[in-house]
Parts: sequence; structure tokens; C-alpha cells
Amino acid sequence: MSNSQMILVAGPYRSGTADDPAKLAANVRAMNETALRLFRAGHLPVTGEALALPLLETAGSTRPGDPLYDEIFHPVAEQLLARCDAVLRIGGPSEGADRMVAQAREAGKYVYRSLEEVPAAG
Repeated sequence: MSNSQMILVAGPYRSGTADDPAKLAANVRAMNETALRLFRAGHLPVTGEALALPLLETAGSTRPGDPLYDEIFHPVAEQLLARCDAVLRIGGPSEGADRMVAQAREAGKYVYRSLEEVPAAG
């Protein structure tokens, strides 16, 4: 029996970027790189950004923080978290990522602070 987990990778997206597109992309890349390592370790990694950003584009969002962003971005992550087994918190300060950690704890889910804390899937 596998002990593979569905793990939400939560890290900064907008924090500290002043909404600079290159910095936003770098934050997404950091989450994706972490997700790839989790996948290669036998887990199913997910990010809210992977689901929310295409929806925002399709909905016609013009910038982070606009009304469509507020409607879609964090609600997608919260719904995704409800289906995950755990959260892996990465990166620096982030109100949104910290909110995901708090909600995971409230729901009794695992919260990891580093890749090294995540048990190997087998």
C-alpha cells in the first residue's frame, strides 16, 4: 500500500514582488520546482497557482488584486486544500501561504516546513 500524499505547495506569489511579472513568475517557478521534487518522491503535488492562474486569464483578469483575482485566486487554493492530505510551506513571507497552513492545521492535515520533513512515499 502506498503512502503517497496529495500535497499543496504553498509559498509566496505576490508578497514582496510589487506585482512585477518577472518576480511573480519566479515565485511560481519556485513552487513548481518544489512540486517536481515531491512528484519524483512519489507524491501528488499541487499548487493553487496552477489552477487559479489559467482561470484568471480566461475570466479576463487584468492584474493581481483586481476583482476577478479576489473572486478566484484564494478561493481556488482553499478548495484545493480541502482535498489535500498535507501542505508544504516554502519561501518567505506570505499572508496567503500562511493562511493555507493555518487552515490545514485546523483541518488536522499534515504541515511540512521543508522537503526533508516529507516522508518518502513507497
